[in-house]
Amino acid sequence: MKISILLFEKMAAQDAVGPYEVFRCVPGWEVELVGKRAGEVRAEGGLGLVADRALEGVTEADAVLVPGGRGSEAMAADAEVLDWLRRIDGQTRWTISVCTGSEILGAAGLLEGRRATSNWLFLDRLPDYGAEPVGGRWVEDGKTLTAAGVTAGIDMALHLVGREAGPEVAQAVQLGIEYDPDPPFDSGSPEKAPAAVVELVRSASRAASAG
Repeated sequence: MKISILLFEKMAAQDAVGPYEVFRCVPGWEVELVGKRAGEVRAEGGLGLVADRALEGVTEADAVLVPGGRGSEAMAADAEVLDWLRRIDGQTRWTISVCTGSEILGAAGLLEGRRATSNWLFLDRLPDYGAEPVGGRWVEDGKTLTAAGVTAGIDMALHLVGREAGPEVAQAVQLGIEYDPDPPFDSGSPEKAPAAVVELVRSASRAASAG
């Protein structure tokens, strides 16, 4: 498997780094980081990540992964990125998004008539792209895999490894990275979190969007 992960300014770093850590552990799999231009991009919060190749030099991949984050709105309006996604989707085995990366896939016309998910705060945007919004950590519809917010990308990546390399390999990768979530609070979804916390996150999201 050759996997291309798109990097862009103001992306959510974990959307890309989480799946990267899973995929790179599979023997024989190649993971490359790509961007509009080769070189450094700054994720949300200022973390620097490096795209090794420019999109124009990436013409094929077994899988392409699109992260989300605050910069996804700009990518969803970037003709160069959307054209590239449509071209590469024509021959991928899997086309993948994490968090609001699904909006970028949607803007490229790749979610039309498909079930998909996103960060819970933005699920209601998916019908604008002809997609059926679905909850859960990830959604598989044909060759399209969409993951919910941020950390859900790790779950989705392990699922993909299981589909392509088998459950034992996926379990070995999970053990190797010691992915055994045991958070101190059970508030990782709006269904579980206290109502006041849900509203706090909604308010912060609205303020960030307005800014």
